[in-house]
Amino acid sequence: MMKVIIVGCGRMGRGLSLNLVKKGHRVTVIDNNPEAFEALGNNFSGKKIVGMGFDRDVLNEAGIEKTDAIVACVEGDEINAVIARIAKNIYHVPRVIARLYDPRKASIYHRLGIQTISTTAWGIERATEILTYNQFDSVYDMGNGNVNLVRIEAPSLLVGRNANYLNTIGEIAVISIRRNNKTFMPTGGTIFEVDDILYISVVSSAADKLKSMLGLF
Repeated sequence: MMKVIIVGCGRMGRGLSLNLVKKGHRVTVIDNNPEAFEALGNNFSGKKIVGMGFDRDVLNEAGIEKTDAIVACVEGDEINAVIARIAKNIYHVPRVIARLYDPRKASIYHRLGIQTISTTAWGIERATEILTYNQFDSVYDMGNGNVNLVRIEAPSLLVGRNANYLNTIGEIAVISIRRNNKTFMPTGGTIFEVDDILYISVVSSAADKLKSMLGLF
């Protein structure tokens, strides 16, 4: 179970909050308009705080010092950037995501260590995915569990290496990479980058080998 702060209770913030609560996570929603919370419904079990998402008193009330992640999804790239930078640089929140209206700014956010999501409905699922997967998340079993499709954010050990570092004939194969909100199939020479999310096929007998290559133990 994670503790997540959602700043902004518009369409995306509301959808993400309800999605995370449904999955059993503890969610706190911040919005400066108390009427925005009505759309969450009477059964919403999370915490609701009225205030500005960049106000330190509000963030402290939301428990930001002990939160696992924060998503800034108010209407405005600049405000989302401010909230994300406060969370990242002052409170050192492990996972920080900002909604982005202007995709041309994505590279700036990434240089600041902030992940971004689009304004579409798909962005809700993308944010949920970023927040909830663990270090070695099995997303699909094939052949009665003999082969697994696992998902992992590229650890620092992999950054700068190419896909062939992991690819092992008959055991391990990098199937796809999600980067900057786009998914593509890599070649053996594709270089892993910071914030890449990897989808890797691995036979069950090679799972420990893969974890060792990823530096997980």
